[in-house]
Amino acid sequence: MNQQTSAWRKLALAALIALAGAQAANAAPITVRDDDGNVVTLQKPAQRVIAMAPHVTELLFAAGGADKIVGAVTYSDYPEAAKKIPRVGDNRLIDMERVAAMKPDLIVIWMHGGFERQIENLRKLGVPMFHSEPTKLDGIADNVVRLGQLMGTEAVANPAAAEIRAQFAAMTKQYANRPPVRLFYQVWDKPLYTLNGKSIVSDSIRLCGGVNIFADLKVTAPVVSVEAVLQENPEAIFGTSEKDYGSVDLWKPYPNMLAVKNNNLFRLQGDLLNRAGPRMVAGTKALCEKIDEARQHRN
Repeated sequence: MNQQTSAWRKLALAALIALAGAQAANAAPITVRDDDGNVVTLQKPAQRVIAMAPHVTELLFAAGGADKIVGAVTYSDYPEAAKKIPRVGDNRLIDMERVAAMKPDLIVIWMHGGFERQIENLRKLGVPMFHSEPTKLDGIADNVVRLGQLMGTEAVANPAAAEIRAQFAAMTKQYANRPPVRLFYQVWDKPLYTLNGKSIVSDSIRLCGGVNIFADLKVTAPVVSVEAVLQENPEAIFGTSEKDYGSVDLWKPYPNMLAVKNNNLFRLQGDLLNRAGPRMVAGTKALCEKIDEARQHRN
């Protein structure tokens, strides 16, 4: 055997050893904690994922999982490709037979009011579940990273998460020392309800230098009265623009309210703030700009 042949054999052997090592590494179980702190373990990267909330669908896309989402719920409409994903139900009722037929290896859930019974039924399928519920803006990037780990798409997820963090950091620096603005965040008007300080939207409000007048209420999405809002007399009121309902216009008959007097009745695109996904970067930016506008309206 000549020296050249020996060298090639050594290289080939080294390559085989490296390949075996890589395969062994890939075979190692993947373990992360979800937003409840529960351990989620997969034996291999998820290839068939079901998203049980619109914000989850957006997080999965951001994490590089576009081709791994086999099912989603109603209103999962962003990005455009999400509209083509087969539906498994809505936020009230999930078609369990359809979920089972899709043979998912990961279900990403969101816990809310009437969904707890549905979650219990999902558990009976024995499929690993990750609960996604960021309550702080930092949690959005954290979700992207952990979902990327579960799907083996870290090459996409990690840079995406870093970009989200960088943009929130830049906004935090920009608005850090602005004078506070007391505001009412109106989610809906029939009934009239808002969000308390534990909501991720309130984290956006804080970043912008806003003060949520109902931050101290115990319920995450409390129903409030018109009288309670008038009594708090907020300097600005924010509602969403894409719904066909009374929105912030319902406050126009109250000219003595500071928000009306200063022309601070604002509309925002609700999906950018009410979904705890990457588009909260754009939603928070729009919110901050409107709160700044309210500052400029001061006498």
